[in-house]
Order: sequence, then C-alpha cells, then structure tokens
Amino acid sequence: MRLSAPSARAVDLRVEPVDNVLDHMERSLHVELDRDTVVRKRRSVGARTDRLTWIRIERRGLDNIGVQGWNGTECAALLEGIAQPTWLGCMVWRDADGPVMWRADETDLLPSAPIGTAILSEDPGLQDAWWQAFNASLDALAAQDTQRVATPDTVTITQELVTEAVRTISPAEGFDTAVERWVPAHADLNWANMTAPTFSLFDWEDWGNAPRGLDSASLWGSSLAVPALADRVRHERRHDFESRDGKLMTLFVCSKILGPGAHPQDPRLEPARRMAEQVIAELQAG
Repeated sequence: MRLSAPSARAVDLRVEPVDNVLDHMERSLHVELDRDTVVRKRRSVGARTDRLTWIRIERRGLDNIGVQGWNGTECAALLEGIAQPTWLGCMVWRDADGPVMWRADETDLLPSAPIGTAILSEDPGLQDAWWQAFNASLDALAAQDTQRVATPDTVTITQELVTEAVRTISPAEGFDTAVERWVPAHADLNWANMTAPTFSLFDWEDWGNAPRGLDSASLWGSSLAVPALADRVRHERRHDFESRDGKLMTLFVCSKILGPGAHPQDPRLEPARRMAEQVIAELQAG
C-alpha cells in the first residue's frame, strides 16, 4: 500500500532551483553548507558542511514512498562489514507547494572522491586493494538479513518485474525466469556511488532484497563502454555471474540498455546484445 496522494510532477534536481530547499535545511539543522561543493543528481543534492560532514537531500513524491519508507541510508547504518560513511542523523519535511517529501541525511565525509559518473567512458585504474575491499563489502552485504525489498530506479523489484524485463529480450519460453535466491543488494551500484582510491559505498536509498547478482550485473552494465573494466567486474564477481540468478540479472540489466529508450550511439549496445545472446543460450541449455 502507498500513501494516498496526488502524483508529484517530475523534477530533475540537476536543473531545478534548490536554493530554498538548502536554506530551509541549513536553518533546521543549524548547519552551513559549502555551496562550492554542491553535487546535483537527478533526485538528490549533496554538499559538505561547516562541521566536516556531508548532507544528502532527496526529493520524492508521496506516491513514490512505499510501505518500507525511504530511510535506506538510516537502515544501512545497521549493516556489518561494509565500507560506508557513518550515518549521523536526518530530517524529513513535506513540501508546502505539492505532494512531495524532502529528506536530508547527514553522514561522515567520504574517505575519497567518487570514482566518476554512473557510466564510465575511461578506465579508472583501480588497484587490487580496491577490488578486494569492494568484494568484501558486497559479500558481507549479501550475507545480511533484512525485510526491505530493493527498489532499483525507485521501482520495487519483484518476480513479475524480472520476468517482464527478461521477456522483452527473450520472448520465447525457452527457460524459466523464476528467481531462486534473494539476497540484500545496494540496488544502485554504479561508479558514481563508490569512492577510490579508498573504497566506500554510499547512497543507500534503494537497498533491500533482490535476486542474487543484481549489483554485480548493474556495475557490469555501467562498465560496458570500457571493455577491460566490464571484464574485470565479471571476473571479480564471477560467482554471481555464473549462478542462474546472476544470468537472469544480466538479462535484466541488458533489457534496460537495449530497451525502447536506447540511444543508437550508446557504446554499450553491441556488447550488451552479444552478452544477452550468450546468456540466453546458456539458460536454454540448462
């Protein structure tokens, strides 16, 4: 069940004026933002504060806040064995001008800079120690217990969603799309949400149970414009990719790349198409 409210208008915070939102948050939390450090994303804005912390502010329509809420960063503070910024507190308020909620989460500063944009076009040159810390955190995450359900792109992931996505690129009933194992996942794993040279994983709003391999497949999809990097992701997370669920998640990610909104010059199209054909053949072979 969702909160009953009119739908909020679509907003991209990369271009929407947000000064009044930042001002309100500063007054309420008695903090001052360093406006020179503001990072704007589609649905969030973040900045460094004068008390040497980071505040991330997210906007969501009331119709897009489900039963589990949108306190992912707060809930992720309870996870063990994962390199992430320490969560310090939050504030939540309703927008006076529409069916919208704002949430500001304050955390420690990141130990290093974010690696890049969600989709990379150049190899970031990550060291072996980074990959070891990355693997340790993803393995620790998959071993946790949670009642949350992952919401990649703010959409709750379900068996029906997986089947629908896979069937868009493999319509023939040549294999079963039933997920065998659901494990906790970050659900927004891309190169904009990790740091280097010191590894840390942040932006936990969408985390929750998902089919095994969702995170690995998502990062692979974000790496396809750099073939060597995509291959490294598959090598490091091979136990995910070799599993049946990991193959389904590979197709799930490929469906997003190859879908109706695909740009004809996206360098990820051809490698995604080749991988989809390979994985479909493997699943059909049993």
